[in-house]
Amino acid sequence: MSDPSSTSEAFVPVEFAVTTRSGLELRAEGWGDPACRPVVLVHGGGQTRHSWGGTAAAVAAGGRYAIAYDQRGHGGSDRATDQDYSAARFAEDCVDVCTAVAGRHDGTGSAPAVVGASLGGLSALVAEGLLQPGCTSAVVLVDVTPRMESVGVDRIIGFMVDRLESGFESLDDAADAISAYQPHRSRPTDLTGLSKNLRRGGDGRWRWHWDPAMILGPSPLGTGSESATFARAARQLTVPTLLIRGRMSDLVSEQTAQEFLELQPAARFVDVSGAGHMVAGDRNDAFTDAVVEFLRTLS
Repeated sequence: MSDPSSTSEAFVPVEFAVTTRSGLELRAEGWGDPACRPVVLVHGGGQTRHSWGGTAAAVAAGGRYAIAYDQRGHGGSDRATDQDYSAARFAEDCVDVCTAVAGRHDGTGSAPAVVGASLGGLSALVAEGLLQPGCTSAVVLVDVTPRMESVGVDRIIGFMVDRLESGFESLDDAADAISAYQPHRSRPTDLTGLSKNLRRGGDGRWRWHWDPAMILGPSPLGTGSESATFARAARQLTVPTLLIRGRMSDLVSEQTAQEFLELQPAARFVDVSGAGHMVAGDRNDAFTDAVVEFLRTLS
């Protein structure tokens, strides 16, 4: 079993930015040698590029160039001035990042493999399946499928909405809220990582590092109205595909996972025990092993 923490100090990420077709600047960082075959890591809704634990460093240690970026409205990336946070826009951004990364790859134009968690997985799915087939060389979907269980979607949106505007008195206050949302995971004592996902406002309170318009704007996340589009994208995938599910997930059930595998019979499937929807955070060791092993199988 790999130990992602043992490789984290060997690769110091280098920051850069990608400008999308809509003029948004997306902040990114890369681990490893840019001459190696690229892998793009796309976080979930409400997260940032820092959410990948030691996975990016482990991917780099496995001989790949790992790139993680903040999706529009998240982290250090620009917020959408038109408040367009529809699945199509996130997917367009994914295409633009993959194209830019391919261009940076030693001038050879090698399409990256994409590992997408939740919203990031849907971005990759639509990007490769519908918008620009061939912009990726492989797709890893992390606990997301075209049809998702409504109870899981509602729970995620409920957590994102809770104290969206009022914020938290302290990082400890935020950590308590996360622990209540994820009772199966031990509450962290070191809150350094958490501080990367929040901003401290002029009133001294901490608020999430993402644009509230993603929930309160004209095209909010989690409406569930695009399942047919996601299914069509899944059916049209032709690149190697892996679905990684958290066995405790309330978003991706055994049934919805099977539905995806029926849409994409050639896809591989890994079910990670002891993990919920946040697979990379719950079981980073098993998750990273599954990703690295899948990447090893690619030609």
